[in-house]
Amino acid sequence: MPLNNTKEVQAMQLPIQKLRPFENHPFQVKDDDEMNQLVWSVLTQGVLTPLVVRPLENGEYEVISGHRRLHACQKAGIETVPALMYALDRDAAAIALVDSNIHREKILPSEKAFAYKLKMDAMSHQGTSRQLGEKWSVSQLSEVGTDSERQIHRYIRLTELIPQILSMVDAGKIALTPAVELSYLTEQEQQDLLETMESEDCTPSLSQAVQLKKLSQSGELTMDKIFEILREPKANQQEKISFRVEDLRKFFPKSYTPARIQERILKLLEADCRKRQRAQER
Repeated sequence: MPLNNTKEVQAMQLPIQKLRPFENHPFQVKDDDEMNQLVWSVLTQGVLTPLVVRPLENGEYEVISGHRRLHACQKAGIETVPALMYALDRDAAAIALVDSNIHREKILPSEKAFAYKLKMDAMSHQGTSRQLGEKWSVSQLSEVGTDSERQIHRYIRLTELIPQILSMVDAGKIALTPAVELSYLTEQEQQDLLETMESEDCTPSLSQAVQLKKLSQSGELTMDKIFEILREPKANQQEKISFRVEDLRKFFPKSYTPARIQERILKLLEADCRKRQRAQER
């Protein structure tokens, strides 16, 4: 139910103690520097954007949009907040919640994963899950994210990861694509993988993740196999020697391009190697 098409809206000033976070909402509310700035903002300027809420049967209200503002107000000791109340059922509210947050500039893979899962489940209850990959217009508060249907379902796969591995995805230690492959491992296999990653201080590449998935699907993935695969050298782990071009310029004509400098260095090294080999043969 699009909020901008909902006539049952009421502007209210609500007591903080009557507001409840949306049950199992996927977006994190952190006590960080940004939260401290928001607390200062509500203390000095008040709540500029009303929260969006829905009524519950017990006389309380569930927050659809504005969880960070709510937390900031609680920290600031503010007793009442402005709110827009919509008469929405749980599924319509879940869809509105996702659409009003998915556009945020900073959003973790895990937040996207559980947000899309929440919306997919809600739309499934409404019989409209086939629309998941389309550009929705559910909330008047924001534009909806532009992930494709395929990308959305890739994010949803992340909800199959154990929390410890999912947190590595959030931290950027494991990229999205290999993480999707790892999501097909059983919970025990993921636990074994986590133990191996921690003991070897490494994470799987995409090709390694694909190998792990294939062995899992064939029932052949063991702790020894996981260890063997993760010990394979990765292309980006090969040792390299690099030079800054400006450090080499004085040894070559100004007309030399970086590629020609590299070619010339290799030829000089080859000549030096042959010279030493001939010296050894004498």
